[in-house]
Amino acid sequence: MNDKEELLEIVDKEGRVIGIAPRFEIHGNPELIHRVVHVLVFNKKGELLLQKRSMNKDVAPGKWDTSVGGHVNPGESLFEAAEREMEEELGIAKLNPQFLYAYMHTNSYETELVYTYSCVYDGEILFNRQEIDKVGLWDIGDIQNHAGKNIFSDNFEHEISMYLDKTKKCQ
Repeated sequence: MNDKEELLEIVDKEGRVIGIAPRFEIHGNPELIHRVVHVLVFNKKGELLLQKRSMNKDVAPGKWDTSVGGHVNPGESLFEAAEREMEEELGIAKLNPQFLYAYMHTNSYETELVYTYSCVYDGEILFNRQEIDKVGLWDIGDIQNHAGKNIFSDNFEHEISMYLDKTKKCQ
């Protein structure tokens, strides 16, 4: 489906659906909030899988980004969206990701209500080559050392900051 055909739900700050619009109307208008899911995919060593976004993407082309990220389709549950995106982007099916937290991410282009999940996976990654140029496993320390150096998407910089803050509070 292309951007002109993809429909997204517009939500309020609590995630309640208040409308629906084509993606091209929502992207580019940060006043319209839409829901997305992220899945942080770790291996058993604790390394985080990141994807390098295709240069063809309209948001953060060529930047390293969250393991999995995508829009929630109209009428779809957050969990269903997380599982669908894991399979579409990385070829990982039925892994039962666990919900971690939600937060609002805003930049000059869009406002997303992000619902973050995580899972552990050590199997084969069959990534979607139309959306992703490559994938790589990153040590959390290496991610922290590269933060702010313009290699990560602004959304991932926000995501990893949230993750580190939330995990620090749990220790």
